[in-house]
Amino acid sequence: MTAANFEQLKVAHSFADLPHDFYTRTDPVPLTEPQLLHVNTELAKQLGLSESYLHSPEFLNIMAGNQSLPGGKSIAAVYSGHQFGVWAGQLGDGRAHLLGEIVTPQGPQEIQLKGSGLTPYSRMGDGRAVIRSTVREYLASEAMAGLGIPTTRALAMVTAQDPVRRETIERAAVIARVAPSFVRFGSFEHWATKPENQATLLRYVVKRFYPELRQADDPEINNLAPVVPAFFEAVVLRSARLVADWQTVGFCHGVLNTDNMSVLGLTLDYGPYGFMDNFQIDHICNHTDRLGRYAWNAQPTVVQWNLHRLAASLLALGIDQEPLQQALNRYEAAFLSRYHHNLSQKLGLQRAQEADAELFDDWWHLLHDQQADFTLAFRLLEGVLDDASHWLALFKHKAAAIKWLQAYRKRVATDPLSATERSKQMLAANPIYVLRNHLAQEAIEQAEQGSAKEINTLLHLLRTPFTEQEGYAYYAQAAPEWAQSLAISCSS
Repeated sequence: MTAANFEQLKVAHSFADLPHDFYTRTDPVPLTEPQLLHVNTELAKQLGLSESYLHSPEFLNIMAGNQSLPGGKSIAAVYSGHQFGVWAGQLGDGRAHLLGEIVTPQGPQEIQLKGSGLTPYSRMGDGRAVIRSTVREYLASEAMAGLGIPTTRALAMVTAQDPVRRETIERAAVIARVAPSFVRFGSFEHWATKPENQATLLRYVVKRFYPELRQADDPEINNLAPVVPAFFEAVVLRSARLVADWQTVGFCHGVLNTDNMSVLGLTLDYGPYGFMDNFQIDHICNHTDRLGRYAWNAQPTVVQWNLHRLAASLLALGIDQEPLQQALNRYEAAFLSRYHHNLSQKLGLQRAQEADAELFDDWWHLLHDQQADFTLAFRLLEGVLDDASHWLALFKHKAAAIKWLQAYRKRVATDPLSATERSKQMLAANPIYVLRNHLAQEAIEQAEQGSAKEINTLLHLLRTPFTEQEGYAYYAQAAPEWAQSLAISCSS
């Protein structure tokens, strides 16, 4: 049974109960005449909120930052990080306020407002977000959840008339993000020179989110030596699986700085992200990334590099380097295991074999050379053994596609899956709907006019992205030509 409002839920503030070094108590900056653009009723229900409460003035004001979360403590967290491979020093929540956490049967769920105004960590920023970036994050996090990929979630979007200067003057917006925790790699990097604080943070994270790592005779983790490598290894494995999932749905994060990586293995901080349309192996979704550090094919290596930085910071705890290195050495095998599993599912194979490496590599080269649509190339492969015409239509030069198809048919002939099993597996592994940039842009343009109609349509499709729905063919088509000119930057 859902509660009527936040006051009837169990609200805590465990991160705000840490020493004050970890954050600054600060309230959001109110919006002028806020309006609720959209609310995620599914997530709200999971938190225990009733649908009627979601349209109340109180809910709107809490989501806008105009009213405190009952029982919460509003804070901005401090952290540091490497940005584009360079140590950036102290960063922190420059436009985000953690309101508190909801205690649910599935565990704690923190509510954080993004775009909620200046904090002590805003540096040269204005503390605000705009409708454009807010809609993009709202849709992307729910799209990722629909794909089954670990992610933060989005509870609500609020807009206002308050002006915000970006490339042009835009309108302010706030998104309410939900996750078990927003602790990042950079949270640990920040305390590399203050091991007592890093130890406090480690104990907090392990007790709440990795309790299985505690020693039975040391529940308070007084002895860090066995727990730190185990914690780091858990982060390594989660991060490896996460980036493998990104790679096999064509997702580019766009700004994989260490302060944008979650120690829980969640997709965090949606900025200049993109789901690929025409496949390009070195696709760059963030036009700010001029050197391609965060290109699609670079993401696995960058995540590994970021894990190196996390490991280096943990050495401050007096831990031997060797067990951390051993944990890091598991990254490549964990990534490849998940990556090959995902590809075998998508290609309709019971399991990947060593000899499949050539088939997989040739697949990527085919898509790259022909600039074929990423999502449709996988999705239409399901029916290719009966009728290859629709799939072949994706490729400019049919001879190369036919050559790969012959190798694929030969491989499938040796696989134990039946035709029915193969079809079911492929349809469950290859989405027909993804959040293409032009679809997000169309939703943004409507949202800027005060309409959430397109947001509703996209969420309807993206929550069950593997199921084709009648009447929505437009959303399953390749991107139109005008979408090629859409530019996404860090301000997005």
